[in-house]
Amino acid sequence: MGAVSYALNGRPGVSPETRQRIIDIANDLGWRPSVAARSLSGSRAHSVGLIIARSADTLGVEPFFMRFIAGLERELSAQRIGLLLQIVEDHRTAIEAMRLWWAERRVDGMVVTDLWAQDDRIPVIEELRVPAILAGRDRAGTGLPAVWTDDEAAVVAAVDYLVALGHRRIARVAGLPVLNHTQLRIEAFNRAMAAHGLPGPDIVETDYTWEEGARATRALLSRRDRPTAVIFDNDLMAVAALNVAQEMGVAVPGELSIVAGDDSQLCVLVHPGLTALSWDIQAYGAHTARALLELIDGGRATSLQEPAATLMVRGSTAAAPRLTRRRGGPDPGRGGPPSGPR
Repeated sequence: MGAVSYALNGRPGVSPETRQRIIDIANDLGWRPSVAARSLSGSRAHSVGLIIARSADTLGVEPFFMRFIAGLERELSAQRIGLLLQIVEDHRTAIEAMRLWWAERRVDGMVVTDLWAQDDRIPVIEELRVPAILAGRDRAGTGLPAVWTDDEAAVVAAVDYLVALGHRRIARVAGLPVLNHTQLRIEAFNRAMAAHGLPGPDIVETDYTWEEGARATRALLSRRDRPTAVIFDNDLMAVAALNVAQEMGVAVPGELSIVAGDDSQLCVLVHPGLTALSWDIQAYGAHTARALLELIDGGRATSLQEPAATLMVRGSTAAAPRLTRRRGGPDPGRGGPPSGPR
């Protein structure tokens, strides 16, 4: 039995001919090494963890996370690494799960998503010395590598495009305000509006859900001087907005232009198709997994910036309408010319 073990585990102690004969017999029998058994005798769990602090109901209809996880799996499965996924309600529960997983050596490292501006998980990861990759903007003062995309550039591109179409009243329906990328997008939206000399920003904060997207859209379209264009933080809320506009008799894109912050099949299955900020989310997941495996295997990983999203123009955006106020007044859809080169 010792010779069999040496041969199958690539250890010295058997001749090349004997090793090959044992391997051939194992292949004929359909034998494969047990990762679980190896984990019991070694220091590796051969799995990585992902704990998502979101409502399970939200994730069930959120295309972003499904595509991100698909990208993780694409890279991990090729290396015979498992993905341990847990969905929790808040960061306190997430931290408890992280501590338990690491104490029991159930994972070799972790992917951290949905970074908060002040994130309690990061000090815990540093305390435990867990190999971890931030799926989001890198953090000064930490040694944790990150994989991220330029959210600010994408928002600016969307505002510039709408202004070029003649829109002057542009609103933004943002996601969870505690999230770091939500704050970065809001700041970029404010700067882009100010650069064009447009009125103070009109921003509604939500939780990314269909219901909140619909609620925010009804509130915006019920205003006396409603916006002529709205940028949504994800595709799910943009689809909800399209339904609300149809319900309220507001023509898209004739009276309202809609831009989705993420691109997915949802954006092309509706009519009109939704203009969206498009980027390769599966590749983002795969690159995140690859960086984490580099960190686990070699102790180091380089932070990586993904290409910024590009605007995929579809039927939900058009030139700003020439409308009159409900009670008279100047044209609300068009103002003066843009403020000039930025």
